[in-house]
Amino acid sequence: MKINLIACILFILFYLPAFWQVFPQSSIQEKLDKILSNSFFESTLAAVDVYDLTGKEIIYQKNNRYLLHPASNMKILTSAAGLVFLGPDFNFETTFYYKGDIDDGVLDGNLYVVGGFDPAFSIQDLDYFIDAIDSLGIKKIKGNIFADVSRMDTMYWGEGWMWDDDPSTDSPYLSSLNINYNSVEVFLLGTEPGRKAQIILNPYSKYFNVYNEAVTVSPDEDNSYSITRDWMNKKNTVVAKGKVKKGRMITGDEEPQSLNVFRPDLYFLTLFKETLQRKGIKVEGKSDNFWLPYDAIYLRTISRPFAEIIIPLDKKSINLIAEMVLYALAEKYYGKPATAKNGIKVINNFISLIGMSPEKYNLVDGSGLSHYNLVSAELILEVLKYMYYSEPGLYKVLVESFPIAGVDGTLAKRMNGTSAENNVKAKTGTITGVSALSGYITSQSGRLIAFSILIENFARGTSTARNFQDEICKILVEY
Repeated sequence: MKINLIACILFILFYLPAFWQVFPQSSIQEKLDKILSNSFFESTLAAVDVYDLTGKEIIYQKNNRYLLHPASNMKILTSAAGLVFLGPDFNFETTFYYKGDIDDGVLDGNLYVVGGFDPAFSIQDLDYFIDAIDSLGIKKIKGNIFADVSRMDTMYWGEGWMWDDDPSTDSPYLSSLNINYNSVEVFLLGTEPGRKAQIILNPYSKYFNVYNEAVTVSPDEDNSYSITRDWMNKKNTVVAKGKVKKGRMITGDEEPQSLNVFRPDLYFLTLFKETLQRKGIKVEGKSDNFWLPYDAIYLRTISRPFAEIIIPLDKKSINLIAEMVLYALAEKYYGKPATAKNGIKVINNFISLIGMSPEKYNLVDGSGLSHYNLVSAELILEVLKYMYYSEPGLYKVLVESFPIAGVDGTLAKRMNGTSAENNVKAKTGTITGVSALSGYITSQSGRLIAFSILIENFARGTSTARNFQDEICKILVEY
């Protein structure tokens, strides 16, 4: 009797925990299999890889080595490589110089600005430099304003970017000198019925021409309008057409309609010159590109650390930031002019570092906008695992940059009011026919899970693909 009791106790101690550990996992596998057996996936491919970081075991795998388009999940590789090879304290800089004599408030010479891949430089930052000019007593510049953009090559778009994505801000024109995310906001304001609507640009600049065929209609008529740029001719002419209700400010989904800007380097110089003039500093010369002279005098620098810009990079999925990180990686390890190909070499070195083979994949940009990118769910998962296990300090920076389900970023309106809300921190990805979601999940049992879900080859099914991703996340939260 005593022996039987001891045997029962030993069974409970050694076998029952293992039983409970296996049972929920097999249950989750069945649930995930059921989701992925939906008729939607008869013509659409899904790759899923899930790993229990706490228990160090595989939870689920399906097609995890298939090569698929990552869309903005490419930003996970770019962000991770940037954290490892640049570091969170790496600074993206914009630097101003001048050359010439200053006499009686007049600079008999030129101003120079050197672009250092800062993707988040804004028109408000110009005031910092103008304060430095003002401190020298300069009220008039008899020379020119030049931009040195030589730290980067002349490729203004990534390889494989689609020509007809222009003028979307998702396809920003690239330069080592950027301002306002190389974009402009456009509003339409209804005036009086029968009269043209008013076009409002933010920021206002003479860099843009306006072609306005939008007319104001009575308040009881429907809005019907379009706002674009003359992108076919590579011109910065804003074109507005259609009907606008009287007194109605038209914005896309109550947000300003934003357009990308051709030649952002000249856009920067134009805004700089216009801001100088508004501040009472007259500029007589032209604005153009030119090399920084060796004997130019340093004026001031604005620096932005990677730890700061990685937040909008991943939470808002801003492609310009990802591409500037790629170019910064290229310049640091291969010199200038920085090229996307050299940036990809650095990311491939990172792939080797985590124990994977870069020759198995095809990478061409930092943002994932190109359909030429091919990765696997396995690769993305290994990046997430590496950052957690091998770079715990950098992992914290990375995971805090990811959107949080039901809270912020590109996941603000997903998984709201479910068990996944606030428990899923993941990077989204969307291009035509592709939807991706990869990141980390904190389960109800306190386990940390890394996952990658890549779905592609669907027509008009983005919301459906996202719903399946959300359902998978809700199941994993129960693990």
